[in-house]
Amino acid sequence: MNTEAITFTIDGKKIEARRGDTILEAADRAGVYIPRLCWMKELLPAGVCRVCTVRVNGRPQAACTQPAAAGMVVENDTEELRQLRRDLIDMLFVEGNHFCMFCERSGNCELQALAYRFGITAPKYPFLFPRRSVDASHPDVLADGNRCIRCGRCVRASRALDGKSVFGFTGRGPEKRLAFNGPNLAATDVAAPDHAIAACPTGTLIVKRVGYKVPIGRRLYDHSPIGSEIEPPAPEK
Repeated sequence: MNTEAITFTIDGKKIEARRGDTILEAADRAGVYIPRLCWMKELLPAGVCRVCTVRVNGRPQAACTQPAAAGMVVENDTEELRQLRRDLIDMLFVEGNHFCMFCERSGNCELQALAYRFGITAPKYPFLFPRRSVDASHPDVLADGNRCIRCGRCVRASRALDGKSVFGFTGRGPEKRLAFNGPNLAATDVAAPDHAIAACPTGTLIVKRVGYKVPIGRRLYDHSPIGSEIEPPAPEK
């Protein structure tokens, strides 16, 4: 018997976890998908986006940062939490300027894929149309602030995986913006192969001259919804 193993439940399903696991990590191994945007396996969790919010013994918690504990009762797939996630995704869309039809990341964008998963065809909140900058100064990488959801994945990846600290944030609240460690992107040491570029879940950081390379029908989420790599396939009818 593995004395380091602990068990808890998610929506009534028994989940086995290792000590030190977060709820999200244990759920992934058990084939239970908890939506997320700011989380990446290779990075320390930040709990920024709150899309992974679950109820733990009745209290809301971020599944990516909350350690699993023996006997805890976790709610994940409830109408209350589904609506909370719809609202969060809605707000991420209206807080930026997302033009999915023309975006190079369309079909591979995690924000777009979550909207499809939750049946969002049009946001219910009014668009804010913020004024954000586009930096095309770098020969190989473009940074489009209009698409940034401020998840911080590029910031953490640049520091932890690339060892560069190229990206950060400036401002607070609705004025919070992606920033660079130089006057513009060309003045930094960012490179197209950097982990920070691949870490972006939307079309904020784009490698130039490869846009639309993958045709419609072969993109990441064209045939399988986001989360299908974790969930077991649905039985055939």
